[in-house]
Amino acid sequence: MTPDVGDGVIPVLLADDETMIRSAMATMLDLEDDLQVVAHVGSGDELLSIWKVRANSGEPPAVAVLDLQMPGRDGISTATELLRITPGAATMIVTSHGRPGYLKRALSVGVRGFLPKTASAATLGAAIRVVHGGGRYVDPELAAEAISAGDSVLTPREADVLEFAADGAAIEQIARRAHLSPGTVRNYLSSAMTKLGAANRYEAVVTARDHGWI
Repeated sequence: MTPDVGDGVIPVLLADDETMIRSAMATMLDLEDDLQVVAHVGSGDELLSIWKVRANSGEPPAVAVLDLQMPGRDGISTATELLRITPGAATMIVTSHGRPGYLKRALSVGVRGFLPKTASAATLGAAIRVVHGGGRYVDPELAAEAISAGDSVLTPREADVLEFAADGAAIEQIARRAHLSPGTVRNYLSSAMTKLGAANRYEAVVTARDHGWI
């Protein structure tokens, strides 16, 4: 069960696998008179379950604020499913991985908000209000980077794995960070190196950074 939401108050659902960040975000948003976090969970699947219950019971539409990277279903795939269940659903991505490829992919599936986790509570609150009202809110710096970077030859996941490899981390470390298996990490690195014409992962990182793709 989720708490009742008063008239004029925007219900918010949060999904982020980092408990401290999620709890802090919920606490900050609940300080706003017109926002109420009705649930915060650690995965996209958990949020989807709550969303379905609310939709079936006729409760007011909520704004889904989703972490980009979570074990299992990531933020964009969670938003895609929410939009399938409820066309036009108000969905937002809040992430520490604000690369152009992710932003473009999110917008292409119908996500209406995209913010870095460094955004202030006031900015997040303002974005939630805009998205709830049917508008779109994209961090200006991320939008500018997406325009200047052009279309990346890398998929978002390839870019993600390549960035995790930038500090020389072992395959197993990259796998843990990206919530992937070591074999999948190797496949992504190999694909990225091929696309970038790089002899190794370090050369691939340099090339991708030069183009603004990671």
